[in-house]
Amino acid sequence: MLVKTFGSAVFGIDATTITCEVDVTTGIKFMLVGLPDSAVKESQQRMESALRLNGYKWPKQKIIINMAPADIRKEGSAYDLPLAAGVLAASQQINTDLLSKYILMGELSLDGNLQPIKGALPIAINARKEGFEGFILPKQNVREAAVVDKLKVYGAENIREVIDFLNGENTLEQTIIDTRAEFYAQVSNNSIDFADVKGQENVKRALEIAAAGGHNIILVGPPGAGKTMLAKRIPGILPPFTLKEALETTKIHSVSGNIDKETSLMTQRPFRAPHHTISDVALVGGGNYPQPGEISLAHNGVLFLDELPEFKRTVLEVMRQPLEDRTITISRAKFSVEYPASFMLVASMNPCPCGYYNHPTKDCVCGPGIVQKYLNKISGPLLDRIDIHLEVVPVPFKKLSELDASENSEAVRQRVMAARKIQEERFADCKGVYANAQMTSKLIKQHVVLDETSNELIKTAMEKLGLSARAYDRILKVSRTIADLESEANVQPHHLSEAIHYRSLDRETWGA
Repeated sequence: MLVKTFGSAVFGIDATTITCEVDVTTGIKFMLVGLPDSAVKESQQRMESALRLNGYKWPKQKIIINMAPADIRKEGSAYDLPLAAGVLAASQQINTDLLSKYILMGELSLDGNLQPIKGALPIAINARKEGFEGFILPKQNVREAAVVDKLKVYGAENIREVIDFLNGENTLEQTIIDTRAEFYAQVSNNSIDFADVKGQENVKRALEIAAAGGHNIILVGPPGAGKTMLAKRIPGILPPFTLKEALETTKIHSVSGNIDKETSLMTQRPFRAPHHTISDVALVGGGNYPQPGEISLAHNGVLFLDELPEFKRTVLEVMRQPLEDRTITISRAKFSVEYPASFMLVASMNPCPCGYYNHPTKDCVCGPGIVQKYLNKISGPLLDRIDIHLEVVPVPFKKLSELDASENSEAVRQRVMAARKIQEERFADCKGVYANAQMTSKLIKQHVVLDETSNELIKTAMEKLGLSARAYDRILKVSRTIADLESEANVQPHHLSEAIHYRSLDRETWGA
């Protein structure tokens, strides 16, 4: 008897329906075709044990299973459940009426319990799109999939519950989540706050500008100056997630298996801080079966690279194209997948190997040329893509011991949101542009019009401070954001002056 069950495969952050065709006929052989990987091929042993221990028989006949489309590689153990249901239905041990209405996914333990899967959210979205009535999956993933409305989502703990449901002998509890209510209830919850940081008002100001315009930023300072502490508080001053951004970000983390069983939808912007020993594939994504990298997991959030010069040069160079295009394409011989990668890059570094170059009280012990050599570990093209360079100095004891509370993150966030709203209106007709950091040369000419005083100021800065030509556009973008924070229609000389101050590493005197 031939029976069809339905599963799903995830490519990139989108899912494709997989039809599992099971035919049980005369013979004794088991054949599984349709380009399965090793984990799928090993499903026979898991299915046999799970069915036997739950009171069902493994057919002593010839079993042929085809996973269509046959030219798409099937990977992972999540196909155990649809394959097992197909074998039972084809051997007439269970009812087949509901099989065509549901997507089934889940890995089987030897005792029949269901183990969690990856990509539950994109699978649920695709199931609704293709008109399936419901989705049956492990209970650990049920809240993640229940975000999708107009789709019945059932969580099961073991295969017996699924079989009883398909036979009409028992009902599974449908999981229903009010996505909007749950999202808006948690979207403003921040566990860490700018109020915890004593002093560093100039750094907080620079981070506010970076958040308001979506600018990349690098913090340069000695050990213990507070670079990491400040960076970790950036998500708290970024505008809250929109529901669309939350869904898109949750899909990426779902594909990577990073959503826990209590989470239905991500409500906080991601903050990813990979160690400097990371490989280039782990950073941008890839592998034999491509998975999202850190730059995609940081989508709509912050990617923090601590001790930037310690990263391998090849790792840093692979970020150049994603920083411009805000997507990353992973290509293989037979297919390619695209992951979104629109993130805010925040980097930090010591000014030199010993860490005390330009320190107000401690002497640098690095030899001649060592400081410049240390900075040269970061290539010019990468540094070119970082809009704000800022020196961070240690906080004096007097500031650390003050009892007065600093300004909290919510107050800063309100100013950032006001500036972002101005930019949203400005770029309403520009597809893919939502912040000043994304302005092209044409948009800069259109929206950053300098008066004679401002033109003379930037000309003097380029000549006297030894700023590179590549700094010109970056200065104009940052000055536009500073003007937006003050609700100014035009860029004024003091806006430009502050933006010029944020190009420390472009100066020829740095490290000389």
